[in-house]
Amino acid sequence: MKTITFHFATAAAEIAGYCLLWLWLSPWLLILAGISLAAFAWLLTLHEAASGRVYAAYGGVYICAAIFWLWAVDGIRPSSWDVAGVAMALLGMSSIAFQPRQD
Repeated sequence: MKTITFHFATAAAEIAGYCLLWLWLSPWLLILAGISLAAFAWLLTLHEAASGRVYAAYGGVYICAAIFWLWAVDGIRPSSWDVAGVAMALLGMSSIAFQPRQD
């Protein structure tokens, strides 16, 4: 559960940071974007697995979070193709993130 929580928190920080950069209507939004992107980088360091594996698995979670952002923030309902793509991405992410440890 901790791994999934870190992945989704990392994705939310990255997406929010880049979204705020596009909305640079005030200096405050740029500051918030910088804080969000710094949080994204910091959250990536908290994962227990090797950084390459974490970043590869994070890609699947990012896809899921981006589609959720599309729905929740942009108001565009995901298509069945979007949902199928998210399911495949999360399946791939799970095979990377939850493989048996060989330490």
